[in-house]
Amino acid sequence: MSTKRFTNQQIDRLLRPKSVAVVGASDRHGALGATLLNNLVQYEFAGDIYPVNPKREEIAGLKCYPTVDELPEGIDCAVLAIPRPFVLDTVRSLAARGCGAVVIYSAGFSEAGEEGLKEQLELGAIAAEHGMVIEGPNCLGCTNYVDRVPLSFVETNMLTPPAGARAVGIASQSGALAAVLATTLHPRGCYVSTSVSTGNEAAAGVEDFVEWLVDDANTHVIAMYVESLRRPAAFVAAARRARAAGKPIVMLHPGKSNRAQESAATHTGAMAGDYALMKTKLAREGVIFADTLEELADITEIALRCKALPGANMVVLGESGALRGLAYDIAEDIGLDLLDLNDDNSPKLRALLPDFVPVSNPTDITALGLSEPEIYTKLLTALLEDERVGSVVASIIQSDPITSKIKFPAIIKVLEAGTFAKPLVFAGVDEGARVPEEYIEGLRKVGIPWFPSTERAYRAIARLADLAKRDLSDNSLPPVAVPGLDEVAGVVPEYQAKELLAPLGLPFPQSRFAATADAAAAAAESIGFPVVLKAQAAALGHKSDAGGVILKLNSADEVRAAFDKIFSNVSAYDAAIRLDGVLVEKMGTMGVEMIVGAKSDPEWGPVVLAGFGGVTAEILKDVVLVTPDLSQAQVEEKLLGLRQAALLKGYRGSPELDVPALAKLIVEVGRIMAGNPAIREIDLNPVIVHSKGQGVVALDALMLVER
Repeated sequence: MSTKRFTNQQIDRLLRPKSVAVVGASDRHGALGATLLNNLVQYEFAGDIYPVNPKREEIAGLKCYPTVDELPEGIDCAVLAIPRPFVLDTVRSLAARGCGAVVIYSAGFSEAGEEGLKEQLELGAIAAEHGMVIEGPNCLGCTNYVDRVPLSFVETNMLTPPAGARAVGIASQSGALAAVLATTLHPRGCYVSTSVSTGNEAAAGVEDFVEWLVDDANTHVIAMYVESLRRPAAFVAAARRARAAGKPIVMLHPGKSNRAQESAATHTGAMAGDYALMKTKLAREGVIFADTLEELADITEIALRCKALPGANMVVLGESGALRGLAYDIAEDIGLDLLDLNDDNSPKLRALLPDFVPVSNPTDITALGLSEPEIYTKLLTALLEDERVGSVVASIIQSDPITSKIKFPAIIKVLEAGTFAKPLVFAGVDEGARVPEEYIEGLRKVGIPWFPSTERAYRAIARLADLAKRDLSDNSLPPVAVPGLDEVAGVVPEYQAKELLAPLGLPFPQSRFAATADAAAAAAESIGFPVVLKAQAAALGHKSDAGGVILKLNSADEVRAAFDKIFSNVSAYDAAIRLDGVLVEKMGTMGVEMIVGAKSDPEWGPVVLAGFGGVTAEILKDVVLVTPDLSQAQVEEKLLGLRQAALLKGYRGSPELDVPALAKLIVEVGRIMAGNPAIREIDLNPVIVHSKGQGVVALDALMLVER
């Protein structure tokens, strides 16, 4: 089933209109309708323009219409530069006249309270009924730079991409950031095809415009600022199409610092917050994430200007030993892979360098380039020819125009023939150096992005190289249904959760539920001592806090006494909690505590969380999120990427742990989540990981089931 709300032809009426009505047209300097009209006239919009103003007969030589009811029928797009109280009726009238699209600048809708939200929902209903594309409300408008259609109320720099030029399409929920990004990219010689600010998204959201940009022949990279994806499934579908079309999506999405939802029923549900879930899902679709607005522009420039995206294993050609040390530090800090180069494994580089310069990465050629500038051409060419290298950074001291004249032509020469698709990025180490513009333009002309600092170049390359390291293949195993799931609802206590999940192969200790002290004693004798007793009730999420767990019981009498003690402890903790009974469980051996859990979002679908548990779990949050389409080998790789992974590998003489068994458990939990949409959360905490070959065991289990 298609997730698209609008056809490309419908969105064309907004972004490629043949006729535009300006409702609220004005010639008063500073008025929104005046700036919009001036943009259209100044940049010679090729279609018909219909100003609407009841107090004027003519503006800018164009006939004015007193009301929208007197406009011709079937106008492609109407832009509303009018106060909010008049918006709803105006949109109704435009819909009645067959207007295809509306841009609403006015604020004061869903962001302003209940009445505004009600009117915004009505706008959405009108759009759905009439097939009308609505941009906004509370937006800055849109600009099609290719067809020269500026439907924005800010002064627009209509930098039209020349034929064949690569360009970025911007889809942003913030009008300000859409404008800022275009303003940032244009001076770098980067072209924008189309920029859309979606505002409150009453009827059309970023996912709709991404779908359009994927099919737009003038768009090669898609840059986004997003605060909330309202239709995740539609966006995932659009991102998947963008990846198939070879159009990278670069996204800036604030929210990683937000607190986890307090309504989460399980530990896992709280730790797998909305931002982390979104990022995990979209990373699987090839979306590249920026952490700052500067990064968004830098990543976009490299993706636009270079013939290919950076791969893993960056190499730096530098001119200072001190800067080499700094490069090591920042690479480690941001997770950037530096290829190991030395005299033995790089004979071609060894032959090009003088004896006193060792082969390394970064390579320090000292001041040699000042006397022998051809060394830049030779070394950079050799590095780009090396199959091991994923990208190359020329980390150069620029100093002044005289120094630039020596160095830049030799570097530009490397790509003048256009033979290398591999990225070569120029990164100055002395921001503020006086570099003649002709040299920066010369770099960009042959496809070499210029950055004023190495740190910015490294960070942008790290984000792009991360994409190259992702295995995006679908390795899903068949989903697994949970027999008997229809019989439970809400928070499912431990004993019931284990009864449901154990038959599917999840490793739990031998256990039995008991509702009386005598039944608990009999269960313990059947299981074998020592045992642990655990209080059982859906309302009791943290049993230990309530004194609901008693360990190391070695006789039937001890079990009976512990049974009574648990009921007494829980009653003292919260008299409203009514226990179902206790779970009698075989005491196990010690190991490393991990957490394995899962959360299924109604929009995004399931994700599995795994990481280190214990008392520091919520402090360190050393966890990773895993989608159910990963193989066991891929899950193992993610586990070994945790900050405390040394504990899994065998730390300071301790045995190597059974990471394959842990990964298998994670995969199985993913299959269960994929096969049972009613399961909203699963929490296995702790999961004890034993020595390699000895397996894992989940000591606790909790589920949340909703229908």
